[in-house]
Amino acid sequence: MEIIEQLQWRYATKKFDENKQLSAQHIHQIKEAFNLTATSFGLQPIKLVIISDKVLQKELMVNAMNQGQVLQASHVLVFCIETKIDTAFIEAYFKRVKAIRNTPDAILNPFKQFLIEDFYKKSQEDIETWAVKQAYLAMGNLLTVCALNKIDACPMEGFENDKYDAILDLKSKDLKSVLIMPIGYRAEDDMFADFKKVRKPLSDAIIEI
Repeated sequence: MEIIEQLQWRYATKKFDENKQLSAQHIHQIKEAFNLTATSFGLQPIKLVIISDKVLQKELMVNAMNQGQVLQASHVLVFCIETKIDTAFIEAYFKRVKAIRNTPDAILNPFKQFLIEDFYKKSQEDIETWAVKQAYLAMGNLLTVCALNKIDACPMEGFENDKYDAILDLKSKDLKSVLIMPIGYRAEDDMFADFKKVRKPLSDAIIEI
């Protein structure tokens, strides 16, 4: 039941303690967990930008509807999608597979060719929509990892993506920001910490067949 207790403990933190910082060990674990997130076809069309520069956080806060958590948090996670999912990107994935698993080309090539042809037929909008779904998977994964480590977090969609992209120079890296998540430790006077969770009864949320 520990994981359920920790998920009961977590909430979308509205105020962080500015004097508390996450350890390097916790940040490393978050990096590893992000990289281990399940993604469609295993292609990992996402990247994570981790920010702990207060001057930069203040600038980012202004472009996130002045939500104080962005400045108060120990770190801000910016979830990004790759915008250039082309033949070279797919081939790089299969090179990793071969290097790590030593899978024969005879097995890899048919699937590789299928993906190359499939993505070639997709519009840029369709590819980015697909990639955004993978970013949500990663955020959900990190929310759970944070809860298990008693790290507070606040998942956010409410920010100006284009401004973040410019501030962080993401376009030059073929990236777009899609989600942000300040993380750290809740402030003692955040009244939302004690609010009871509002969820459907299990009988309304689950269908068993």
